[in-house]
Amino acid sequence: MNIIITGASRGIGFDTAIELAKDPLNHIIALSRNEEKLRSLYSARTTATGIRNVEFFKFDISDFTINQLEEILAPHHKIDILINNAGKLINKSFLDLEMADWESIFDVNLFGTVKLTKAIFPYLVRNGGGHIVNIGSMGGVQGTSKFNGLSAYSASKAALANLTECLAEEWRGDNIRVNCLALGSVNTDMLKEAFPGYKAPVSSDEMAKFISQFALTAHKFVNGKIIPVSINTP
Repeated sequence: MNIIITGASRGIGFDTAIELAKDPLNHIIALSRNEEKLRSLYSARTTATGIRNVEFFKFDISDFTINQLEEILAPHHKIDILINNAGKLINKSFLDLEMADWESIFDVNLFGTVKLTKAIFPYLVRNGGGHIVNIGSMGGVQGTSKFNGLSAYSASKAALANLTECLAEEWRGDNIRVNCLALGSVNTDMLKEAFPGYKAPVSSDEMAKFISQFALTAHKFVNGKIIPVSINTP
């Protein structure tokens, strides 16, 4: 399987890429704007595990061209799975947020994902269908607990969840399944930015195992679903 994952240089994205790469039949295309960190992390992991079916590319989801993407995907006629994992969080109260903050968060968490997903559509169609997994947040689910300083982040993830439902309906006839995993507390750098000093009960590599299995198999059973994946939120 050809699998694209964004935000793959750290945390859940990195661990999910490595987990999926444990199957030699999977080919992972790991994207992140932090090329140096991508290179060092994957070099270390390749040495330790022998995993060599991961390609990594410097790629800014908020600022890329279609030509850049086509160059990356040139060796690949089709894509089986797209995991939209890249995310950005700014922890500020609503009154302290500038419009530039809102734009920055939405550029990564929604607009970049929209542009990339649209560009990947033909590759999924050539595959005869596929699975898109959007990595959301419990903060983006209506009726869940909300927290000070996360209004922009939560709003962007709510939009991503709604987009999931819309695309699942629009692309049903193309055999493309679209689901959203609304994650709760996972012990990552992003969680530390949101809740300094808090340690989550779930590790990044544990969540990566769940996401990997979901991406590979869940399209057989669910479509257009926003699925809470949370033991608790802080």
